[in-house]
Parts: sequence; structure tokens; C-alpha cells
Amino acid sequence: MFKKFIYLILGVAGLLFICYFLQPIKKGKGLDTTTKYEIVRNWLDLPKSLKLGNPTGIGIDTNQNIVVFHRADREWSLFGSMPDSPIKSKTILIINKDNGKLISSWGDNLFIMPHGLKVDNENNIWVTDVGLNQVFKFNHEGKLLMKLGEAKVAGNDSLHFNKPTDIAITKDGSFYVSDGYGNSRVIKFSATGKYLFEWGKKGDKKGEFNIPHGITLDENENVYVADRENNRVQVFDPNGKFLKQFADNSFGAICAVAFDKTQSKLFAVDDFTFLKVKHHGSDTFIFDTTGKVQTRFGRSGFYEGETSWYHDLTIDKEENIYVGDILGNTVQKFRKVSQP
Repeated sequence: MFKKFIYLILGVAGLLFICYFLQPIKKGKGLDTTTKYEIVRNWLDLPKSLKLGNPTGIGIDTNQNIVVFHRADREWSLFGSMPDSPIKSKTILIINKDNGKLISSWGDNLFIMPHGLKVDNENNIWVTDVGLNQVFKFNHEGKLLMKLGEAKVAGNDSLHFNKPTDIAITKDGSFYVSDGYGNSRVIKFSATGKYLFEWGKKGDKKGEFNIPHGITLDENENVYVADRENNRVQVFDPNGKFLKQFADNSFGAICAVAFDKTQSKLFAVDDFTFLKVKHHGSDTFIFDTTGKVQTRFGRSGFYEGETSWYHDLTIDKEENIYVGDILGNTVQKFRKVSQP
């Protein structure tokens, strides 16, 4: 009986091994090659004493500095319990976009498991913590302005989150939260943090989510959601009515979405894995307003580099792209290059 069990285990392992090597890498095709990007090598120039952990959230402030939310030495184990103590290191980094040097940092002894980050038009920094089940708003220097959710208490009502992932802020200061790993919904709050309404549930139909992981707004304040495990971007009007989706069988799990400063192009990143364990790499996408992929690079296309897992991205006014790679624990910069 024991030998049969061992043979069964070996057979399953062998089958998985064969499937892994036979599994095709999902690549794009028919892409516009008039817009290309090149990686800026050795761009990041942080102090050697600073240990950059998983850069899960990344944004850009009104001074065009890059703002990074990272986990330092904290790891999120898929099999263990969520840590209970705050990270002692400074988890918010303000970085010069041109030379990669650290300008300032804060956020020590505040967070358990950093995740999403956004910077609003008033230079306030918003973050989500999936360990605390909370959403925070700080001024640029780190003064707490608002806190939503009950620390370490998960829930699905108007006062609780369950591992919230990201935030998107409107022009009037109201905001949306994608909530997230434990729940499958998007919630809208007033500028003062009052619960307004929500939509979504677990599933793969229109208006349903399987880990709403990233969220952003266009110039009309339509809501774009990176529906990660459904490998798509869903688009809703400001009241949560489904409008359209961007989906393709070559997409991996869509982790994040962001608009450029003109809000004419949607940028996104994905992650393609084997059984959610072995990473084949990420792609960066640029969509037009209809959802057509204009440019794509990473595991597909013209980027040659290490296998990466892009968790979040932001774009500066020159359309340089900055991505948080949580496999390499770095922030990569891609520079737009003109074509002859």
C-alpha cells in the first residue's frame, strides 16, 4: 500500500514536471512597434544600509518623485499565518526619478504587510495594509490624516475590509478601495471616509471579481479594475455600472493598472505562472482607449533581462515607466525611445 502511494506521488510529480516544460509561454502578437521602451540599467541608487523588500506599491508625487511602499525584511508566506508585529524599518520611500537616490523615508513601526499605494493631487499618500486590514491617508511627510478599517479584524461590512489591495482618488477627494483578497468588491467612500456604496462579488462574470488587485480612474472618473485571477481589466462608470473589459487569452494575471498624465493611455502589468508557483515573468502593456494593446514588453517582445514579477507601476510626465518587481525586490525604470 505504501509503495502504491509513493508511485502515485512520483507519477503526479512527473506529470506536473512534464506539463511545466510543455506549457507555452503566453506572448502577444500584432503589436505596434512604433513605440518602444528600453530598461535604464542601474537606475536605482539607494543607500547600502537600506534593504529594499517587496516593492508592492508604487506611485509618483506632484514633484515627479517616485513613492515606493515596500516590505523591508517582511515576507508574506502562502502557507503560514499573517505576521502580527509591525515592520520596524521605514516602509515609505521617496526617490528621485532621475538619479534613483533616496530623498526621504518614513513609515517605520506602522505597517504589518504593505500592499497598495497612491498619491493624490494634493500630494497626500494613500496606502493599504493587507495584514492590518486597513486603509490609510497620510500627508507627504507622513502625518496620519485618515484611517479606515479595524486593525487586524477582517470583515465585509461598511466598517471593515478583508485584505484591501489598492485605492483610487477622485478629483473631489472621494475614493474607491479594491477589497481585495478576502472580499471581491470595490467600495466608494466620500472625501471624509463615509461609506457610500459598493459592487462586486466572487466570480468571473461581468461585474464580478477574482481578486480585484489594482484600481485607477480615467479623465471621466470611470473605474478601471485589475481583476487579477480573471486575467482582465474591467471598466465601470463612477456608480459601478459595468462598461467594458479588456481581456485576451495571452494575458497573465493582471496585477496593476495606471494612466499616463494625459490619461489617453492605460498602462498595466501582468504575471504569468505555472500553478501559481513558478513565475514565467511579467509583461507591461500599453492600451489605447478602446482596449487595443499598442505596446507590450517583458516576457514578450523586446525586453531582455531577469524574470520579474511586476506588482505595481507608475508613469512620469515623460512617459517613463517604473515598475515594482517583487521577485528581484527592485524598482525597474523603462525609458521611452523614439523609432526612426
